[in-house]
Amino acid sequence: MDLAKIRGRCSDATAAPMHLSRPPPLRNLRAFCVAAHHRSFKTAADELFLTPSAVSHQMRELEDALGVRLFERKTRAVELTAAGHSLYDEVAPLLEAIDRSLTRIARRNRRLTLRLMLPPFFATELFIPRIASFCDAHPDIDIQVDTHDPRPVAHPPSADVSVLLTDSVPQGLEVSRLFSLSLVAACAREHADTVARLGSRALREMALIVHRSRPFAWASWAQEVGLEEPEPKNLIELDTMVAVVRAAERGVGIALVPEALCGEWFESGRLVRIFPVELPTHDDYFLVTRVKDAERPEVIAMTGWVLRNCTHLPSMGESAMLRTDSGHTDLQMSAPGGAPARRAAYRER
Repeated sequence: MDLAKIRGRCSDATAAPMHLSRPPPLRNLRAFCVAAHHRSFKTAADELFLTPSAVSHQMRELEDALGVRLFERKTRAVELTAAGHSLYDEVAPLLEAIDRSLTRIARRNRRLTLRLMLPPFFATELFIPRIASFCDAHPDIDIQVDTHDPRPVAHPPSADVSVLLTDSVPQGLEVSRLFSLSLVAACAREHADTVARLGSRALREMALIVHRSRPFAWASWAQEVGLEEPEPKNLIELDTMVAVVRAAERGVGIALVPEALCGEWFESGRLVRIFPVELPTHDDYFLVTRVKDAERPEVIAMTGWVLRNCTHLPSMGESAMLRTDSGHTDLQMSAPGGAPARRAAYRER
């Protein structure tokens, strides 16, 4: 006989995968793993809500299907055979992986996704710093935030909930007013003494920074206050409020920034409010959703959270105003004739 042919046949037999003609039911493998873990059919039965005899019967079926004995049955306990140990070591991790996959799929199908449209500076300064409390309270709600529009005035079809910044109450929607937008003048702390020394001349001798969507804000502000239109060293228009605030923080000049959204910047000392003039705009922040969406659980959860967390904002009192080395000085700008500057009412023109 040709030895090479014999070796070839043995090699082929070894390489060919072995398949059971009737694989054991998955429930039997699960019962086996529980019984093997506890070394007890009774404890396994309690965990699986079966009778001990039912577990014993399933183990007999599994042993018959595999053609090996898996347990040494004793009076008060069972012990794994070598084959039982081997099967448990290989099958238990696989069943755990199956359970994890099934749990992930079931959880994913039960999850809710909420889409929001927010003004970018509102998102970065109010929404995101506080959103952890919402996530803790609602772990089954995923959130998608769109901040591409710096001044959203309409609720888009792609959003479930929006915060709009507009000068009129949105129509045809469920609407809650959050707060008004007002602007205050601010600069870096290291420039505060210079501004205090220059007074109203600072509007001519320093760069003025403003959001591009409000190009006439400084001129309107000065006009309403009773000052001449400023002719600054530079007028810098930036397309995001984050850039406006950052430029002021880095000492580029004096910026008009939204009072209600800059609390952390003032509290940390990164910005100092320098003029005691608050410039109201005619814009308000509105929380909106479609009427048909208003009763969805995830929409109710989010709108309620926003109303609790994004409306009662700390006002800037004296602590946020300019302090110089000589102490507390609320810098007063004077109109022609020495009259104190009056409260401004800004209108875009």
